[in-house]
Amino acid sequence: MQVQLRDGNSDFGKLQAITGAIVANAQTQSALQRVSSSFRSMVPQFDVDVDRIKTQTLHITTDQIFSTLSSYTGSTYVNQFNKFGRTFQVYTQADAQFRLTPRDIENLMVRNSQGDMIPLGTVAKITPSVGPSLISLYNLYPSATVIGLPATGYSSGQSMTLMEEIAAKTLPPGTGYEWTAMSYQEKVVGGQIYLAFGLALLLVYLVLAGQYESWYAPISVILAVPLSLLGPMIVLTGLRIENNLYPQIGIILLIALSAVRDRKPLLESAIEAARARFRPILMTSFAFILGVVPLVLATGAGANARKSIGITVFSGMIASTCLAVLFVPAFFVVIQRFENWLKERKGKAAAPQTIPQAGS
Repeated sequence: MQVQLRDGNSDFGKLQAITGAIVANAQTQSALQRVSSSFRSMVPQFDVDVDRIKTQTLHITTDQIFSTLSSYTGSTYVNQFNKFGRTFQVYTQADAQFRLTPRDIENLMVRNSQGDMIPLGTVAKITPSVGPSLISLYNLYPSATVIGLPATGYSSGQSMTLMEEIAAKTLPPGTGYEWTAMSYQEKVVGGQIYLAFGLALLLVYLVLAGQYESWYAPISVILAVPLSLLGPMIVLTGLRIENNLYPQIGIILLIALSAVRDRKPLLESAIEAARARFRPILMTSFAFILGVVPLVLATGAGANARKSIGITVFSGMIASTCLAVLFVPAFFVVIQRFENWLKERKGKAAAPQTIPQAGS
C-alpha cells in the first residue's frame, strides 16, 4: 500500500505520522502479520548551503563544488587499465579519516578555473538536519510504502479489505492511498476469477457436448464437478491454507479433471456400465493423484505455490473419485429420462393428425 500526501505539500513529518498510525493499527489485527514501513522522515542528514556569490568571486562553479563533494564523500569512476591479464577499474575517493565529520568535509579542496585550490568551507556551509533517507513519489504524490502479509487462515483479499478499512479510519483529509505491485493486480482482476470459473465450465460442457453429440448428456457429468470441490474446501480450511491464486488455479484444473469421464450407455444399462467402468476410473484417478504427491510434499524455493496447487488437486481428485462414481450414474439416469421425455413430447407434437372422414 502506498500512503500519499495529496494536498500539494511535502510535509514528510506528517507522512511519517499517518504511516506510523496505519502500521500501528494494522499490527493489532489478528488477520495481518509483519506489517511495517521502511519510510523514515527523521534520518540524520547534512545540509550543504552553497554561497553562489562567493563561488563566482572565487571563479568556482557550482558544478565543481558538487562534483568534488560527490567524488570525495562517495566515489567517481575515472578509467580502467589492464594488468596481469585482468582489467582493473579506477575510482577516486577521499580516505576515510578525511571525511568523518562536517569539519573534514569543509577542509576538502576544490580547484577553481585559475588552478587554485579552495577549501569547500569557504563557499559552502554544512549544517546538521533531519529528513527522509529516500523521497518516493507515486503518481507524482509524496508516498510511503506499507508492506505486510495475511495471517494464517486469511486470504490476501481479506487482508487488503481490512487495510482499506484501517486507512479509511486513519487517513486525514488531503491524504490517500493506492495499491501497487501484486496487490494492484489482484485488485484489478480479483473479481474475474468467477468469470474464469464460468468459462472453464462452459468450455468443458461444449467439449463434452461435441464428444457425446448431445446437449443433455454432459449435464450429468458437469453436475459432479461441485463434488470435487468438497475436498479442497475441507482440506484448505482444516490446514488453514491461504485461498490465493494457486488454489484457484487448482480448482479450475479440477473442473476439467473431474469432468473427464467416459459416457455411460443407455438408460437401462446405466448400472451395468457404472460397474464396468468402476475399475478403469479408479486406476486413472489414483494414477493422477499419486502423480501430484510431489507437489504436496514440495520443499525449497517456491514450495508454498506448489503445495497450494498440489493439495487442491490432490484433495479434489480424491473427493471427485469417491463421490463421482456414486453420483454420476444417478445424474445420468435423471438427465437421460428428462432428455427422453423431451424427445417424446417433441415427437407427439410433430406427428400429423388424421382428420376422420364422414361416411357416405
